[in-house]
Formats: sequence, structure tokens, C-alpha cells
Amino acid sequence: MEHTQVNDTAKAPSTAFTGDVHVTPIQKAQPPSRLIAALVRFTPGARTNWHSHANGQALHVTEGVGYVVNRDGQVIRMRAGDTVWTPPGEEHWHGGTSTTCMSHIAMLEGTEDSDGTTWLEPVTDEEYAAAHQHS
Repeated sequence: MEHTQVNDTAKAPSTAFTGDVHVTPIQKAQPPSRLIAALVRFTPGARTNWHSHANGQALHVTEGVGYVVNRDGQVIRMRAGDTVWTPPGEEHWHGGTSTTCMSHIAMLEGTEDSDGTTWLEPVTDEEYAAAHQHS
């Protein structure tokens, strides 16, 4: 058994996020397990870039209201207590609404040599605004 103290929170990199996003690691992959988990906090208007995960990702909302959107245009408005699964390889983005913060625990399984995330282009303001029209 191993007890891990609270990890430091860091500002998420602007190369993968728009707006103010902060990440607190919960679990780093420890072979043979490849589980990765983090608490991610989005301020209003903040969001990830488009991205995908080799082995999928579960998002469990702990506070606020936000969106998960895929390339097919599916928009899920998620609230505290909701969990959303994005399957392996599905390109998507997630973040807070334009008026609310949103925090979630992101859980994924990395690959043998990385966290399995493929980061893509930023979500445009038009794409972001379009998500708000679906809710």
C-alpha cells in the first residue's frame, strides 16, 4: 500500500488548452498499471484543444457545468456527479461553459511509452459558441 500526499497544482500548458486551466495530478502510471488520473479545473470559457486518447478517457465532473463535444457534433452538457466516457481514438474537447467553472477528474490508461493522448488544434471560438446552442 502506498499513501500519496496532495500533489502541486500547475497551470495547464497553452499548447493544449485555451483560457485558465489548472491541473492537480492524482495518479501517475506505475507499471504494470497504466492508470493516470488528474483533477482538472476550468474557468469560464476555458477548454482543451481537440484531442484523443489511445485507450479512451472517463471524465467525472466534481463541480460546476461544462461540455464534452466530439467531431461528429455530439454535445454533452455535463454537471457535477455526471461521468462521460470518450472511446479510444475519438477526437473531442471539454471545458467549462462561458459563464461557469467546471472541475472534473480525468481518468485514462496510458500506453507503454506515453500517456496515450494525441493533442490537436485549438477549439475555435465559433466551435465553442456552437456547443452552447445545443444545451
